[in-house]
Amino acid sequence: MPLVNVKLIEGVFTPEQKQEMIRKLTDAMVSIEGENMRSVTWVVVEEVKSGDWGIGGNPLTTTDVKNMASGNPNA
Repeated sequence: MPLVNVKLIEGVFTPEQKQEMIRKLTDAMVSIEGENMRSVTWVVVEEVKSGDWGIGGNPLTTTDVKNMASGNPNA
């Protein structure tokens, strides 16, 4: 019974995008392990509070991630 754990900074993805992640990650695992495992493949999406995630010693916020996604990391 595989468990896929996804950690995201809160407020970056919509509920619809998170549902799509769950569907697609499940599909990816099933493509490897076989269709019979679909019903026991777990995907957990956990959101981390904005600013509680750091990279290279620097906190990362929801705004930082949205700016990166828009192609403007220095906004």
